[in-house]
Amino acid sequence: MPEYKQFPLSDTAEGLTEADILAWRVKPGDTVTVNQIVVEVETAKAAVELPIPWAGVVTELHVEPGQTVEVGTPILTMDVDPDGKAAPAPAAAPAAASAEPAAPAEEEMKPLVGYGSKAAGTTRRARKGATPAPAPAAVAAAPAPVAETPRGGYVPLAKPPVRKLAKDLGVDLHSLTGSADGGVITRDDVHRAANGSAAPAVSTADSGYDPATRERRVPIKGVRKATAAAMVQSAYTAPHVTEFLTIDVTPMMELREKLKKSREFSGVKLTPLAFAAKAVCLAAKRTPDVNAVWDDAAQEIVYKDYVHLGIAAATPRGLVVPKIRDADSLSLKELAVALTELTDVAREGKTTPAAMLGGTFTITNVGVFGVDTGTPIINPGESAILAVGAIRDTPWVVDGEIKVRKVMQLSLSFDHRVVDGQQGSEFLADVGALLADPAVAITY
Repeated sequence: MPEYKQFPLSDTAEGLTEADILAWRVKPGDTVTVNQIVVEVETAKAAVELPIPWAGVVTELHVEPGQTVEVGTPILTMDVDPDGKAAPAPAAAPAAASAEPAAPAEEEMKPLVGYGSKAAGTTRRARKGATPAPAPAAVAAAPAPVAETPRGGYVPLAKPPVRKLAKDLGVDLHSLTGSADGGVITRDDVHRAANGSAAPAVSTADSGYDPATRERRVPIKGVRKATAAAMVQSAYTAPHVTEFLTIDVTPMMELREKLKKSREFSGVKLTPLAFAAKAVCLAAKRTPDVNAVWDDAAQEIVYKDYVHLGIAAATPRGLVVPKIRDADSLSLKELAVALTELTDVAREGKTTPAAMLGGTFTITNVGVFGVDTGTPIINPGESAILAVGAIRDTPWVVDGEIKVRKVMQLSLSFDHRVVDGQQGSEFLADVGALLADPAVAITY
């Protein structure tokens, strides 16, 4: 006899209340096993794949790709006791739905992670302009195609296997329009491009583009929504002060070239950012205020005896800030390896929500975009952020003579409730001294 269970949307991190459905990995009638990935969702922090805790046959999908649902809301129904028979006929799911079986026991409705972060809501908020969800039997196994959208300057949205396929077939992903939800490029898109076939015709109505106004409207959701909320909260809560410093980093660049040729750093991607990370960790020990946080609720300043270093990373889904845990305990080589792993995972869109929690200090590398400096906004829960600018050949006075040197600009934004001007200036000066002459580190 069939036994139906409903699978709720999980809280994939601490305190999340909603998520967007990106893509289903199953469809009604599919047989699934315990811990099989059934859906990919995008939270305010990252894209996450959710496994199902039971084995059985999928009978109904309750939401479409692109919809926003609250944590705890049932998104899938399955038969966990199909009596060893083949998957139920397509009519079985609607029939079960019409019978309105009793709600599952509470333990069946618990999210896999973070149970109880918010009472589940039953309203499914579709994207602006989206059409109503079809009957369960008509739900597709993959996201519906969406319209072509302008892609200039954007990183193509594609998963690593699709990127590899494109590389093997000689297809430029920048020239493609993804047919999956949100403009994600699929394997079929790559094969069509390789064969010279046109992409499937899609309606511009779903893209948000209005030919009459020549404008395109994109719903504010996911990572972009969370980033905006965090930045507004920080900008209007913490009194920001920003200081700037220009330094000659020629000795650092010379040391970098020397280390790259050494056996110890063989195969290690040693970047200026690794030196900046090491300098921040060393300088924070001398000025612990920059690594503290203002606890408004408790009316306390909390000093952290560790550095969980956040690295701002631009990804196809927006800005994320994964952390290097206990960065202050790592050597320069270990920091370089950790930075490489962190950025690779972020660019692939695989950064987990847990990896972005609990930071104490952040570095944003605007230099990678050819930018000299900026006034970064502090991440909520932290008290300072360092922007590292581009390294340029610049005329510089050395021993009374003008020479061409490698010059970089730094900018430090800090919370003036926690960090006074003296502490902020001392910290920035320390970071600058360590980058200008790495040998200074032996005096710390």
